[in-house]
Amino acid sequence: MNIVNTILQLIGSLGFLLYGMKLMSDGIQKSAGEKLQRALNFMTGNRFVAMLTGLVITMIIQSSGATTVMVVSFVNAGLITLTQSIGIIFGANIGTTVTAWIVALFGFNFNIASFAVPLVGFGFLLTMFKSLHKESLGEAIMGFGLLFVGLSMLSKTITIKNATSLMFLTRFQNSGALAIAVGVFTGIVLTALIHSSSALTAIILTMAYNGLLTWEFSCAMVLGSNIGSTIDSVLAAIGTKVNARRACLVHVMFNVSGVILALLFFHPLLKLVDFIIPGPVESNITYHIAMLHTMFNIMTSLIFIPFVKQIAALTERIIKPKANETEQEYHLELMTSTVKENAAAGIIRAEKEIADMTDVVTGMFDRIQIGFSNRSQAFVNEHIEPLSAAEDYADQMHIQLSRYIIQCEHLPINEKQLNNLSIMLQVVDELELMTDDCLSIGLLLQRSVEKKMKFPQEDMDRLIPYVELAREFLQFIRININRHLDPDKLKMANELESQIDLFRKNLKKTARKRLESGADVKAELLYIDLVRQIEKIGDRAFSISGLLSQTI
Repeated sequence: MNIVNTILQLIGSLGFLLYGMKLMSDGIQKSAGEKLQRALNFMTGNRFVAMLTGLVITMIIQSSGATTVMVVSFVNAGLITLTQSIGIIFGANIGTTVTAWIVALFGFNFNIASFAVPLVGFGFLLTMFKSLHKESLGEAIMGFGLLFVGLSMLSKTITIKNATSLMFLTRFQNSGALAIAVGVFTGIVLTALIHSSSALTAIILTMAYNGLLTWEFSCAMVLGSNIGSTIDSVLAAIGTKVNARRACLVHVMFNVSGVILALLFFHPLLKLVDFIIPGPVESNITYHIAMLHTMFNIMTSLIFIPFVKQIAALTERIIKPKANETEQEYHLELMTSTVKENAAAGIIRAEKEIADMTDVVTGMFDRIQIGFSNRSQAFVNEHIEPLSAAEDYADQMHIQLSRYIIQCEHLPINEKQLNNLSIMLQVVDELELMTDDCLSIGLLLQRSVEKKMKFPQEDMDRLIPYVELAREFLQFIRININRHLDPDKLKMANELESQIDLFRKNLKKTARKRLESGADVKAELLYIDLVRQIEKIGDRAFSISGLLSQTI
């Protein structure tokens, strides 16, 4: 019964610890996460800036797993290059060591519960008073408090009194090289199971502080946790494009090779930490463990950072593109429940895909514009099949991207993000309808060629500025996609829509006059259909403009 009680207490306290860390991370990401993700996207000018970016962001959101998942997602979306991702991954490994220092400095020096419980209460009050608009900050504070509540419970559960119940964790500690191997293996397995190297480090610090783990065994478990932490990036890379899989491989290779190096120089590394942290190890073992964690990640990053290009080249040789990785088939993997939830990264990924979908529309329009200036069999042979393929590709994007955005709506997000996601869904619908319109125009042009329909040259010339006006509106949307349209830009959209409507009325009026004067009925009706379809594209562009003006 004593063993069962200890295990249940351990599970409960670990639950508080993990939930506190998740709540804190989610709260920070909802309040400032989007800005942090965008910094991750843009602050990657060189390897050292990339490493600093990964370090700072991981320090703030308290999760190297979340950072590496973002990196894999961004590489997959083409937002950052494989080379840029390597520096960020290095920095994330350093940033995650902050948690160990928080626990070592504040977790054991005074009564945790005396400030942890009030923190939870204060955070809860912030979430209750909606008028303050500090719900996300309140969640982060509650998470911080719950983290220390869990740590306090963990400290009371893992004590010398319960050492017999935890003998399975301590029996190998004095076995020399075997003890180090068991420690590394245990660190790998436990981190992979709980998906948090930071949480495991807190457990290691607690056990070491209570005398249940030796200095060497604790260090071995910390090293193992670095390998186990790669589980999130591995899960995030499943089903992704080739460069995203390579970024995941970088993370795994870096952490594994770093641990191997540390094990080769295990005792000199421990002596270096002893030199930096004065005094006997037994009296301040938590500081020693935190320092080892920091030193290990800093040293391995400094060793490998000069070889970023070589590491990228190695991963490219190891992981080759799959045979079916072509642009003809669109694939957007959904975020799995096993991966750390990251709403802001998901939103940025969706924005990138919407921008790509806009490029598909403008590419299709460029093709049909050629048909108006060169309405011939050569146009049909060269452009109709690509137009059909692009429309099919856009249909795939529509389905998968809509599903992805809906999934993002179920992640921890604030009201602003929820509003923007709802608008993004409508924008995707309008873009897909635009591709249908482009294909319809292409097929109308094809029919006019195959039926050998004759149009007066002046009638076709009248269409050229009309088509160019629609193209101008499309370019306006392409430039401003994913941005908030201010009143001045919305006024520009209104002017473009009015010009297209006026052009359409005049063109249709001219066509009707030709019909009344005895012109070819089929040709004139097809001409009117062309005018109407181009107007539809203008209408959809105007609709998107209105939606963009509603973004927050």
